[in-house]
Amino acid sequence: MKYSIQGDTLPVAICTLDAGESVITESGAMSWMSPNMKMDTKGGGIGKMVGRAFSGESIFQNIYTAQGGEGMIALASSFPGCIKAFEITPGNSIILQKSAFLAGDSGVELSIHFKKKLGAGLFGGEGFIMQKVSGTGTVLAEFDGHVVEYELEAGQQLILDTGYLAAMTEGCSMDIQTVPGIKNMFLGGEGIFNTVVTGPGHVWVQTMPISNVAAAISRYIPTGN
Repeated sequence: MKYSIQGDTLPVAICTLDAGESVITESGAMSWMSPNMKMDTKGGGIGKMVGRAFSGESIFQNIYTAQGGEGMIALASSFPGCIKAFEITPGNSIILQKSAFLAGDSGVELSIHFKKKLGAGLFGGEGFIMQKVSGTGTVLAEFDGHVVEYELEAGQQLILDTGYLAAMTEGCSMDIQTVPGIKNMFLGGEGIFNTVVTGPGHVWVQTMPISNVAAAISRYIPTGN
């Protein structure tokens, strides 16, 4: 699959496929395409369907295949932000935030990724269940806002507010820690919990989590008559 990512804050990935080549997309991701692209919707078994539901994706995926020659399909971002491409190889998986997966080669596999500690899931809010992409091929993922990247050495840590972790390589680990001090928790305006990512590995941080945008907008939406 060849691709080009165009646009700034509302990007689109335009993918070109050779005859017989396929691309897997999330339900509703297609924006426009050439007429020789054939769509086939699949669930992939109960286990995979349940896993996708838990990780924030549709339980169904669409497979688009170019027929009779070169085909084209465009996949637009669903929220102001950016689209990033990752090259996946055996032993080189990537962990993505919920709903980040946009499309990928037919050789990639999407599964759920849990934080190791149950407490992180119960109290950490966003990011308890993430997506793991493995296999072989190119993956396109969409993130909220712009993306800042960090390379962490073994044992090096990065502390993030909830929702800002966009992706990380599988060598990284993550956990939830409480903000120190009762006054800081309730008067600091930063929430009670932070996400802690520990290296070694690469980390992608997004600058405008959709959950933060929704919370800001909700203050201006009337709740009753």
